[in-house]
Amino acid sequence: MTEAARKRRGRADENALLDRELDHLPPEARWREWMQRVEATIFAASEPVGRETLARIVGKNCSIDLLIDDIREELRGRPYDLVSVAGGWKHLTRPAYADAIRAAVGGGETKTNLTQSEVLVLMCIAYFQPITRGELSSFFGKEVSRDLIGHLRGAKLIASGPRSPTPGAPYTYVTTKEFLLQFELDTLRDLPDFEALEDAGLLSKEKLLAGDLPAGLVGGGEGDGEEPEADLVEDKAS
Repeated sequence: MTEAARKRRGRADENALLDRELDHLPPEARWREWMQRVEATIFAASEPVGRETLARIVGKNCSIDLLIDDIREELRGRPYDLVSVAGGWKHLTRPAYADAIRAAVGGGETKTNLTQSEVLVLMCIAYFQPITRGELSSFFGKEVSRDLIGHLRGAKLIASGPRSPTPGAPYTYVTTKEFLLQFELDTLRDLPDFEALEDAGLLSKEKLLAGDLPAGLVGGGEGDGEEPEADLVEDKAS
């Protein structure tokens, strides 16, 4: 028997031992046990836990969404919450306690520092993916440097997508699961509406098309070092 087959058999044996339905318990106690199983599983996981995973530990007719709602209700007033992010659920500390966490653990939290130029390019990749570096450069009217793309790839915020059908078949770029985690998004559908950003004065399509961008967007990219940084911080419940 192969190692993979042994692992599958082991998981099957473990699943067979777990009573999901809990028919011997009264309804209220059964629901409480399901809630505790779900919360414990999410708390123990290092990555967001998806619906399919949670379905393995509760009854077949149990509503995962209602369980999550009840858990979140009990967490009201606590310094952390269950957040829907990157296609699953994860314990995240509330933003109000970010300063306290930084003061306590310093650089221990996951942190990515991005220049304004990198934020703009990342934003365009998020909205218009899959997109090539050439298309990004055409969009901005200025060359988007390889160094800038390399920094976003190194931060695992973007990855190579399918090759473009254009001449030369260049690689396209797409955002990653890490991008969703960093920005606490469940899916790309949760990105702010482009027109709403314009209405709020946070983004101007005319300025983007006119190339009115920070100077670091061209040339050396990451090495320019004169732009203010935008911190993306993920604070985890400990």
